[in-house]
Amino acid sequence: MAKAKVNPNHIIITLPSLIHRIGGDNNAQAKQLAHHLGCELKRIRRSRNWQIIGERDGLIAFQSALKEESESKFQYLISKLEQGLDQPNDQTESKAEQLAALIEHQPDITLSELMARTHCSLVEARIARETVEGF
Repeated sequence: MAKAKVNPNHIIITLPSLIHRIGGDNNAQAKQLAHHLGCELKRIRRSRNWQIIGERDGLIAFQSALKEESESKFQYLISKLEQGLDQPNDQTESKAEQLAALIEHQPDITLSELMARTHCSLVEARIARETVEGF
């Protein structure tokens, strides 16, 4: 099976246990809305986890549309979009600079979140935390 090429301008935001959190009907509605706005809301292989893929502008439009629909039923999805869009997207920054910016912006961020957002190793995340916190 050929693997699809990933557009470097696309942002991928993971959505663990999406259907359990918002419900099947709401998920179908969100999936249709995402498709309409040029994003793709899809299940990750055969797991219960989902992801949304799209360009920054499309994801921002999707987030705004969800807020207009009903903020209470899509609150989980809206918060995950906010977190994903807050991550640094400037590829000219080094990993160390990205890690430092994330730690300064969110001092209580976990190492696993740092690793997921910057695609760094555990060692790199620990070194960045120690550097920023001044240990």
